[in-house]
Amino acid sequence: MSKQKQKKNFYLLSLGCSKNTVDSESMASLLQKSGYAGTTDPDDASVMIVNTCGFIESARQESIGALQELAALKQPNQLLIAAGCMAQRYGDEVVAWVPGVDGVIGTRRWMDIVRFVRELRRRKHPEPLYHLPEEAKTVGRDERGVLRTAVQGASAYLKISDGCRRPCAFCAIPQIKGTHVSRPLENIVAEAVRLQETGIQELLLIAQDTTDYGHDIGLKNGLSTLLKEITTSAPEIPWVRIMYAYPGYVTDELIETMATTPQIVPYLDIPLQHGHRETLKRMRRPANIEWVYDTLGKLRTAMPDIAIRTTFIVGYPGETDEEFDALKQFVSDLKFDRVGAFTYSYEASTPSADVSWQVPEAVKQARLDELMELQQPISLARNQAQVGRILPVLIEGHGDNLSIGRTYRDAPEIDGLVIIPGELPLGEMVPITIDGAMTYDLTGSPKTDGPQTILLNELLSSS
Repeated sequence: MSKQKQKKNFYLLSLGCSKNTVDSESMASLLQKSGYAGTTDPDDASVMIVNTCGFIESARQESIGALQELAALKQPNQLLIAAGCMAQRYGDEVVAWVPGVDGVIGTRRWMDIVRFVRELRRRKHPEPLYHLPEEAKTVGRDERGVLRTAVQGASAYLKISDGCRRPCAFCAIPQIKGTHVSRPLENIVAEAVRLQETGIQELLLIAQDTTDYGHDIGLKNGLSTLLKEITTSAPEIPWVRIMYAYPGYVTDELIETMATTPQIVPYLDIPLQHGHRETLKRMRRPANIEWVYDTLGKLRTAMPDIAIRTTFIVGYPGETDEEFDALKQFVSDLKFDRVGAFTYSYEASTPSADVSWQVPEAVKQARLDELMELQQPISLARNQAQVGRILPVLIEGHGDNLSIGRTYRDAPEIDGLVIIPGELPLGEMVPITIDGAMTYDLTGSPKTDGPQTILLNELLSSS
């Protein structure tokens, strides 16, 4: 009787941010091209992969826990691979933390996953196998025929670059992912066109720093150039959204491109991290506070309906009461639509770890609570200003005779929702009359008169 052929199924768990999700989808695509089939049941997989996150301690613990859980279930004929950020950063420690890991592959070698699996199958000794580039400048390449995208419902994340060259003192990303490398413009545009052909309604451009796109390939105002090419070549994608803009690099040309291109939604995610000059200097972040006031003024003048999201770190080493008060004043002055805030996470290998004055955990938490309490009425007022408007809403779910979706003002997973009575068609843009506002979410009703397919700029101009 012949030996039964081993299943070629893979189970892939993706942890962390949307950039990690894109890498996971790329690995899955390569495995599928080589004859593997994806499965949602780890017991049915011959290869189990966890694409880990190693940005902060809580993310590392989640990654370790996921690997340990799979290691406890692993059968003799199964492989367990640790991939991604934590694997890249910690290597040997991952194997010590999780006995049972067969291989460790880093962030800049996801494109070698098929060869890596084959090497693991051929090995003659049980020791774990590593595929971790030693030089931080080593970066991933574009793999022919593999989209650098992740599709979620009617939305798609499209990665435009890898790595980061910014010197932020609290961040280990350059150590993990290497320096910034822009992907070829023609590859990105071709992927946008292919995504258009699938009928997606929203394209989210992502990178560690989208505004740095093109600096290394000779493009001045590269993000603006890329946006023009995408919207010209893929005119049927209704929403194009920019994520992760870096302070100081939102140029006048970028603002003009956003304001004059209907497909680009009036939304910008610009993580500022703090509002006090000295704190920002210790963070090794842009510390020109006047630039922030001026640029937000330009954005709001060019696009009165723009929604601006930002992120802050509280309790950064050395943050005084005076500096925190300045952050609160900054938030009160600028009235951001969306704010995410986090307590500082100690990272041993970053410059911030050498600052002698670490803020006590209790103080960090108290400041976080105080900042978010300050922001809540601002977010509520920004939402209340939408009541009475008719806005296109991308429908993403329904049940119990209710539908949920998002307006252009909300990015997936991190911002608010619109709650609508009735079950509306999934993945479609539906004109909704906004009739109620909460701190983070809106309520609305389907527009019953007039055309049901209306462009965003038409609705904004008529509201």
